[in-house]
Amino acid sequence: MRRSLWVLALLLAAGGPALAQETPDPAVVAKIEDQAFNHSQVMNIAFYLTDVSGPRLTNSPGYFRAANWVKNTLTDWGLSNATLEPWGDFGSGWELDKSYLALKAPYYQPIMAYPKAWTASTKGLVSGAVVLVDAKDSLALLNYKGKLKGKIVVFPNDDTLAEPFKADAMRYVDTDLAKMQEPLPERRRGNPDSARMAQFRLRGAFARQQAAFLKDEGALMVLSGNTRGKDGTLFVQSWGGNAQNLPAGLTDMVIPIEDLHRIIRLVKAGIPVELEGEVKSHFTDNKGDKQGYDVVGEIPGTDPQLKDQLVMLGGHLDSWHSSTGATDNAAGSAVMLEAVRILKTLDLHPRRTIRIVLWSGEEQGLFGSRGYVKNHFADPTTMDLKPEQPKVSAYYNLDNGSGRVRGVYLQGNEAVRPIFASWLTPFASLDASTLTIRNTGSTDHVSFDAVGIPAFQFIQDPLEYDTRTHHSTADSYDHLSAEDLKQAAAIVATFVYQTAVRDQELPRKPLPEARPAGARPF
Repeated sequence: MRRSLWVLALLLAAGGPALAQETPDPAVVAKIEDQAFNHSQVMNIAFYLTDVSGPRLTNSPGYFRAANWVKNTLTDWGLSNATLEPWGDFGSGWELDKSYLALKAPYYQPIMAYPKAWTASTKGLVSGAVVLVDAKDSLALLNYKGKLKGKIVVFPNDDTLAEPFKADAMRYVDTDLAKMQEPLPERRRGNPDSARMAQFRLRGAFARQQAAFLKDEGALMVLSGNTRGKDGTLFVQSWGGNAQNLPAGLTDMVIPIEDLHRIIRLVKAGIPVELEGEVKSHFTDNKGDKQGYDVVGEIPGTDPQLKDQLVMLGGHLDSWHSSTGATDNAAGSAVMLEAVRILKTLDLHPRRTIRIVLWSGEEQGLFGSRGYVKNHFADPTTMDLKPEQPKVSAYYNLDNGSGRVRGVYLQGNEAVRPIFASWLTPFASLDASTLTIRNTGSTDHVSFDAVGIPAFQFIQDPLEYDTRTHHSTADSYDHLSAEDLKQAAAIVATFVYQTAVRDQELPRKPLPEARPAGARPF
């Protein structure tokens, strides 16, 4: 009945042969939906990426457990050229071996704490008095010279905890989606040398100087927190992008904002506070190899004229380390893997080659996708195109949690709107019909867009992604929504298949201009 309704809707909406050509084959969509909903493997895939592989910090053992499982699984499914492909230098991985923190005085109490990535180990179990370091510049830091050896450092924090009157999880309602479809007002691009950017750089430089000062002064560790890390959830990342950005020998732990505020209040009141803790961690270099690796696999095209063209899909496989990276981004990786499993299982004979790539280094700056794009397609700083660049019809990305797909961000590519509208028609009853000219940004599709390749991120229901799971200790398998991931896999598989069989490649925006060396490509 549902298929009959959407076929009728397509026939009524068809404005001519151009739209009719884009109409998805109802029989193919029915087969894809049957695989996605009745024979789904998406949660089993997610299980292996999360519970079995563990945290997947780039170049850590957990990342390579997941990457090798993906490579072997793609091979088992019958995909071609499944491999771990290097994209460039990354640096050392990092793995946590032990973590403990407790308040010793004025009374004993264990404290929930998690070390930031690439933090150094302590020298066994250490204890020390807490010092509040209140310095806004390098001159003020000198007031603490000779006063920090053997101490545990906290910084002032005046954040106010808001009462949680809103639910953590939400789905988009019609008014949200309608507003999303409105074009954003014109915005002037900021000058990289503007006062705001200059302030940002100064803060970053001072943070590095402060860390080096604390290390040189012999501080035992630093404790930090923010208002997102409340109600038993910690949001944990790192001092900097990777090991090369960190002063060796400094231990930094994230604690709940409630405990941080308690410690600060006690210190300000003149009540001695003492903590004890231990962190054991080690750096990993994959037997001396410090390159980063993406995971690649293909379903070869069957059309002699089109098989050298590509339809690409992917998401980042790496995660932060305080949980198992379920919603960020085992969810997106599992959906993309499930989409190619569905297409391969159905043996649909795509005309173009379908290539899945799961990225590493996304959390540190889209390194995996940017390196891959530079190696295969173009350097965004020069825009000298490589032969493969014109052959990519589209890249599809998923990286906004576990929520169901509600539509597509068009990334400013208005020409694809009628095409995607037609492809979404079968899924209107599954709440996927929104197309917005906007871009969600900050994930791997922008690496492709930066060199003129049509690249798209799907709109997803937020659920509790921003409020509870994104980069947090709660980002585990139990926060995945199975039915939402099944729906997403059906839509992604349909989009990839339609792109692979249409007569022409998808329309492109004008080619971007070359950018100054060192400029951000997005």
